[in-house]
Amino acid sequence: RADGRARHGAPVMSARAVRRAAVVGAGAWGTTFACLLVEAGTPTTLWARRDELAAEINSGSNERYVPGRRLPEGVSATSDLTRAVEGAGLVVVAVPSQSARDVLSPLRGELGETALAVSLMKGVELGTGLRMSQVLGEALALPRERVAVVSGPNLADEIAAHQPTATVVAATEEAVAARVAALCATSTFRPYTNTDVLGVELCGAVKNVIALAVGAASGCGFGDNSKATIITRGLVEITRLGLALGAVPETFSGLAGLGDLVATCSSPLSRNQTFGRRLGEGMSVVEAGLASRGVAEGAKSARAVLDLAAAHGVDMPITAGVVAVVEGRATVTEVNDALLARPRKAEGINAAPLR
Repeated sequence: RADGRARHGAPVMSARAVRRAAVVGAGAWGTTFACLLVEAGTPTTLWARRDELAAEINSGSNERYVPGRRLPEGVSATSDLTRAVEGAGLVVVAVPSQSARDVLSPLRGELGETALAVSLMKGVELGTGLRMSQVLGEALALPRERVAVVSGPNLADEIAAHQPTATVVAATEEAVAARVAALCATSTFRPYTNTDVLGVELCGAVKNVIALAVGAASGCGFGDNSKATIITRGLVEITRLGLALGAVPETFSGLAGLGDLVATCSSPLSRNQTFGRRLGEGMSVVEAGLASRGVAEGAKSARAVLDLAAAHGVDMPITAGVVAVVEGRATVTEVNDALLARPRKAEGINAAPLR
């Protein structure tokens, strides 16, 4: 809105008014996004769980998560969560989706009255079926118009190397999305805005599950035909669920949908694709987890996504197959055989089996 206020009357903080930002979570994406904020002109404090990681960041590096990169001046860190967010006009959350509520609960009601919260997380909460923006709103006691989401083909390693990248900033209020976009836009990081928060978040959550399936196919030695099939039919599953929940159709062909799906399914930098590949090669879920550098959100959220789909009568066979593998009820080969044996039907979002 031209008057700088959200639809419900709450003041919307301008990009210039944000004197400091905070990022909760000092992993690869959290640290990289903090660097973007600083490069765009906003000093940023990272919250790290461990004192030693906070000390390393304050010395200018984060070798475990952003190896070989010198962090810009203006990035600082602390292991004190309350101190990290104190006075921050923008609070960005980049922790594993299933631990977000527990991490954020101590901050309930602690953010300033005009502060905005931004989710970098991609998942659906187990047990509640809530998207991450909804979890942030509940945990931090914020109205939905003060919560935004960043999602897209955003592999942290490539962004840290200043490779050209675009993303989507979604918020229920266009003015909020535009202000968050202004705070993270750099010469190599281009944010677009969207008001379809539901669609953007579903794309981010479900594409991780599909990427795990693509990785499993690669681990089995299958080639590009197989992987393209899973990606394409995976997009159908994402779209099918999104439309059932009321998302905007165009979102699924955009950066947060097709763009993020292709990047996550194709890149060896993707934790979800790598996790799936290890399963396809014969590792157990525990072994694949131990071999991974970070959390594979697809493995954590697959069950929540499937439960959400079931609650709305949406068929998601690839997602169901991933859940069966992750929960130890089927092997990758058994799921592959079952998918190929499904009744034939016309291609489409809601096509019925052929008679």
